[in-house]
Amino acid sequence: MRDILTQLRQKIAMKKPLEAKLNELQSQRRQYDQEVISLRVAFRQEQEDVEKLEGRSLTNYFFQVIGKLDEKLDQERQEAYAAKVKLDAAERELAGIEADVADIQSQLSDIRIAEAQYKEELEKKRAALKASGTDIADQIIEIEERIAALEAQKREIKEAISAGYSARGTADRILSELEDADGWNTWDMFGGGGIITHMAKHSHLDEAQDLVSELQSKLRRFKTELADIQINANMQVNVDGFLRFADYFFDGLFADWAVGDKISQSMNSVSGTKSQISRTLDKLSSMEKAADSEIARLKQQLDDLTEKARSS
Repeated sequence: MRDILTQLRQKIAMKKPLEAKLNELQSQRRQYDQEVISLRVAFRQEQEDVEKLEGRSLTNYFFQVIGKLDEKLDQERQEAYAAKVKLDAAERELAGIEADVADIQSQLSDIRIAEAQYKEELEKKRAALKASGTDIADQIIEIEERIAALEAQKREIKEAISAGYSARGTADRILSELEDADGWNTWDMFGGGGIITHMAKHSHLDEAQDLVSELQSKLRRFKTELADIQINANMQVNVDGFLRFADYFFDGLFADWAVGDKISQSMNSVSGTKSQISRTLDKLSSMEKAADSEIARLKQQLDDLTEKARSS
């Protein structure tokens, strides 16, 4: 069983990663605050356009006269729906960010209490080691702190890997739905269409839409988990795009979701994101192995010093 000093040391080692995550989440909150405001304005404008066409207005009269009211109304309703989907996705992410911020602030509060307790326990251990007549007390404590820091880093890497695998799994599910929708669309184009084909295609697109909202949340969490993990400059720049994934996807799909090339463009978008996740996961796995090796080396060094202290 771990002694109290080791437990406190490992808890305190999480302070820096948690602070990095908090900074990342606060940055995300600022971005989503602005996005929600913008999307609410856009949705209200789209709704007003629909209401003008549905009610008594000069716009309604004009399109009735030229015989294109139904066509224009369908277009405006589609644009209003697209705006609402994007707004809902952004509001969900903002709520998720707020919950994550509160959780991390609570953890940091606990760590501040642990820091005071750690100082007391550290002085006791240092005094006990010196009382034993050894002069390597500071070396032992330094190595223990380095091990604790590496183990904290390893936990962060593991959490990031878990978040990455979860996001990649959802990307695979989206691709599967889009491939099925594309298949039904091809069947429709070659004369096998009809209400059943139309409904089947849109059923898969609806499922893909729901999964994209899920993937957006997972990508945001993946980016948050990477906040304290220095992979490399290029990778950090690329993952910034994770926060805009849903926007890019919906902009492409809602442009004209009945057309096959739009489905293909959406598939390319998801495939590109999946490849980026995979590259990041490969790097994280390498970092985890390197941390394991360094921890093993330091533990051996600690065992040697502890044995030396006992024999002194």
